[in-house]
Amino acid sequence: MGDTLERFPLFPLGIVLLPTEVVPLHIFEERYKLMIRECLDADGDFGIVWLADGGLRTVGCTARVSEVLKELDDGRMNILVAGQQPFRLLRRIEDLPYPAGDVELLDDSADPADALSELVLEAHERYADLVEQVTDERPSPDDLEDLDAYGMAATIEFDAGPKQELLELRSERERLAQVRDLFVSTMKRIAEAEEAGELARSNGRIRFS
Repeated sequence: MGDTLERFPLFPLGIVLLPTEVVPLHIFEERYKLMIRECLDADGDFGIVWLADGGLRTVGCTARVSEVLKELDDGRMNILVAGQQPFRLLRRIEDLPYPAGDVELLDDSADPADALSELVLEAHERYADLVEQVTDERPSPDDLEDLDAYGMAATIEFDAGPKQELLELRSERERLAQVRDLFVSTMKRIAEAEEAGELARSNGRIRFS
């Protein structure tokens, strides 16, 4: 069991935040202007939870404001927030002016080092393949050395569903296997989209050189 945080500020959004991921937010609702201002004044965190079509998910990620990009006189602000640690929502708190809840910080199960080494290499290779496919530049081994599953996934635009699945996994071994497969499927979709574009430009005829 991880630590429990009581009356923890929550920000339900249509996104999934991962640990180490940095995302921009525009704060304009009064309750969230108050919440973010209190977090800034106390140097505290809040939680981002995915407000999916089926309702609010119970596993989210703590977030910390890493930079205030712009603040207006009426309290609206543009900020950057960085993901910190997964948590599970235990119960909602209804007596604050903004959403809040009691949450449990989630720890990982222990993975044997020898069970991770091969997966780390595979995930790094597939990640490098994907980056090279998109940017024409391949990350060096030094660039990849310190990247875990969250760190790699945080740099790629994935749908909320796969990101939520990744956030809910409590084993780095499982996360590495998932991101490896996500990188492979993403490369396949990109290749198919590029092929479809070539076919469209050539009126359906494939040109061999």
